[in-house]
Amino acid sequence: MKKFALFVLLFVFTVVSANAKVIKIGALVSITGPTAFLGEPERNTLEMLTKEVNKNGGIKGNKIDLIVYDTKGNPSSTVVLARKLIYSDKVDVIIGPTRSGSTLAIIPLIERSRVPLVSMAASHKITKPVKKWVFKTAPSDSLAVERIYSYMKDKGIKNVALLTASTGFGSSGREELKRLAPKYDIKIVADELFGPKDTNMTSQLIKIKNVKGLQAIVCWGTNPGPASVAKNVKELNIKVPLFMSHGVASKKFIELAGNASNGIILPGGKLLIADQLPENDPQKKVLLAYKKMYEAKFGPVSTFGGHAYDAFNIIEMAIEKGAANRASLRNNIEKTKNFVGITGIFNYSKNDHAGLNPSDFAIVKIENGNWKLIAY
Repeated sequence: MKKFALFVLLFVFTVVSANAKVIKIGALVSITGPTAFLGEPERNTLEMLTKEVNKNGGIKGNKIDLIVYDTKGNPSSTVVLARKLIYSDKVDVIIGPTRSGSTLAIIPLIERSRVPLVSMAASHKITKPVKKWVFKTAPSDSLAVERIYSYMKDKGIKNVALLTASTGFGSSGREELKRLAPKYDIKIVADELFGPKDTNMTSQLIKIKNVKGLQAIVCWGTNPGPASVAKNVKELNIKVPLFMSHGVASKKFIELAGNASNGIILPGGKLLIADQLPENDPQKKVLLAYKKMYEAKFGPVSTFGGHAYDAFNIIEMAIEKGAANRASLRNNIEKTKNFVGITGIFNYSKNDHAGLNPSDFAIVKIENGNWKLIAY
C-alpha cells in the first residue's frame, strides 16, 4: 500500500511538473541615462516581485523568467531591444518602456507581433485611441492635468503660464494643458518650451514673469529640466505658485532642486503620502505594505516603482485566470477589474486600456524636503 501511495504521489508530481512552464516576462527599463531615477525603482520592483513569486512556487506552478534590458531612455535603442525580446527571447509579455517617447516608438512593432505590452509611461497617446495589445499603468497626463486644473479652479486661479519640455512626455502634457484649459476656465497667458538637456530656463521665465495678471506657472517634464526651472524661479523671485507634473514625483527631484523645491505643488500618486491617508482609503494597506517591502531592500520608495508593481501584479492575475498564450494573456489583462494597486484602482475594458481616473491622484506640496497632502 505504501509503495502504491508513493507511486501515485510521484505520478501526480510528474504530471504537475510536465504541465508547468517558465513564463517569460520582458522588461524595457531606463536604468541608466537622464531618466535613471524613473527606471531604477522600476527594475528594483520587478526583480523583487519576481524573486518573491518564484520563492513561493511561481504562478500556478509556473516560474517567472524576468528578462530586463536597459533602454537608456533612447527610443531607437528601445525598438531594437523590443525586437530582441519578441523574436530572440520569445517573451510572453512585456512590461515598459519607462518613457512615453520610447513606448510610442515600439507600439507599431507590438501591434504587428501581437505581444501584450503593459507600459509604465504616462502619455495618453499610448492608449488613446485604444491599441489592442497595449495597456499602461502610469496615470495619463490628461488625468494629471484635470487634477491640477480642478485644484486651480477651487483656488480661483485662471491665468496660467506653461513651460514644457520638448520631449514625448512634455509635448503630450502641453497638448493636454492647452486642450483642457477651457473646460476649467483657465487662460493660457504664456507658452514656453525647453529642451531635454537644457539647464537654464531664465530667458523663458523672464518672459513669463513679465506677463500681466499671471497667477501660476505649470512646468511639465522629467528631471533634470524641472529642477532647473525650480531653481530659476527662486533666483528670479517669482512669487506665483509653481506647479509641476507627476513626472517629478520622486525624492530625486527634491534632491536635485534642493530648497527651491519647497512650495511646489503637483499631482502625485498616493504612495507619496500613504501615511497621511485616512484609514478607510482602500489603497492605504497596499501602499504601506509595498513601501515597507521596497524600503527594506532599496531605500526611499518611488511612485515610478509603483507603476512596475501594478504592471507585474496585473500580469500575475491574468496568468492566474488561466492564460495559456499571448492572446489569452492579453484578453485576461483587458478583463482587470477593481485591482487595488499602487497607482490607483484599475478597471480596464475593451474601450479603456489605461484604467484610472483623476481621483487616483492626490495634490501634494513640497515642504521642508517632504511631501504634504493638501487636497485629497
